[in-house]
Amino acid sequence: MAGVLEGVDQRTKLVGENRLELLLFSLGGNQRFGINVFKVQEVIQCPPLTRMANASPMVVGISHMRGKTISILDLAQAIGKTRQKDINEAFVIVTEYNRSIQGFLVDSVDRIVNMKWEDIKTPPKGLGKNNYMTAVTEVENELVEIIDVEKILAELVGVHYDVGDNAAVEGQQERPVRLLVVDDSSVARNQIKRTLEQLGMECVLAVNGRDGLDKLEQLAADNEDVKTEIDAVISDVEMPEMDGYTLTTEVRKNEKLKALPVLLHTSLSGSFNETMVNKVGADKFVPKFHAEELASSVRNLLIDKGVISE
Repeated sequence: MAGVLEGVDQRTKLVGENRLELLLFSLGGNQRFGINVFKVQEVIQCPPLTRMANASPMVVGISHMRGKTISILDLAQAIGKTRQKDINEAFVIVTEYNRSIQGFLVDSVDRIVNMKWEDIKTPPKGLGKNNYMTAVTEVENELVEIIDVEKILAELVGVHYDVGDNAAVEGQQERPVRLLVVDDSSVARNQIKRTLEQLGMECVLAVNGRDGLDKLEQLAADNEDVKTEIDAVISDVEMPEMDGYTLTTEVRKNEKLKALPVLLHTSLSGSFNETMVNKVGADKFVPKFHAEELASSVRNLLIDKGVISE
């Protein structure tokens, strides 16, 4: 296990090429699950844990690692399953999501596979609100589920939507400011929508980069000036079929779309994102999820682009 994440820094080069690497793991049984290696800091045998009084049932304890105290979440219980292994025989995948570090308790860790985002598919419709699947793929004829970690964390810690003293904005046109929001997580889409609606903005929703690009290209086909319909794009980075970096690249290549402001809003952390923003031609990067910061960033971007006035 010590070498399972060897060379992880080199793997970041896949981001921006519509590729990723998945760390495959099990929660017991035959079903395999996957997590983007770019989110993973390390994989370890479950360390000694300190139980916390009144903690959520999905938090099995806290651990002190590399000078930090992190919560360890039972990923099986978080998605409504039962842990199969004794906790002392389990593994912890240490991850960074939404500016925080947490560990996910899993039964076993398999291997890393190199994938194309176009091979990562949106889950079948009709699964209902209680499912925790954000994407699916196939590895060696085996179905792999990718879990909506943002949904789990939102349920654990809650989400603050108040944008404080930010006043409603007024555009330079008769209709309200309208943004295309692209995110594969239904929880994340709702977070963004609820935040921006407080500013009087309207949101058109897309479930991944491919869906977002299809919507934009249809608007470009139907309208001489796309900005009569959409003022800007807010996009996640990690998404099935087409990631946010590739979406931005495609927008910039299209004569009728290239002037649209693009803000990338992602749980991926690190200075690498700033480099990718410049590489693909996005206007701004904002880490998930802080309502006031998102609202302020959107306002400032739209002011800079002349969509709204101060």
